Amino acid sequence: MEKQLELWNKLNEKNSLREVQEYINNVNEIRGFNSQEITKTMLLLTEEIGELAKAIRKEATDMAIDVDKKYNYDKVEGEISDVFYVLSCVCNKLNIDIFNCLKEKEKKNISRVWKKAD
Repeated sequence: MEKQLELWNKLNEKNSLREVQEYINNVNEIRGFNSQEITKTMLLLTEEIGELAKAIRKEATDMAIDVDKKYNYDKVEGEISDVFYVLSCVCNKLNIDIFNCLKEKEKKNISRVWKKAD
């Protein structure tokens, strides 16, 4: 716990995306999650995305919800954090630098034409 707190204390808004990804890798090493199979990590990512959807539905729409389960999910910000964290875990397992893949994909997206389908 002390090592995790030490790593957490180093996190700040000046950290690069690579530094945050490395932080997540280091914390997962401490927690023993780095040896988890990629398929299990993907299942967890899917679950976290579902929880984000539920939080958005609960907070940002007028859709009906089960009031008995209203407080079973974190706020949208917490669920976004969970999705980002587990997505970073997937990238770390596959040796993918999130910043590089984002930069490369956006380079392709620049030449795309974005409009609504007819």
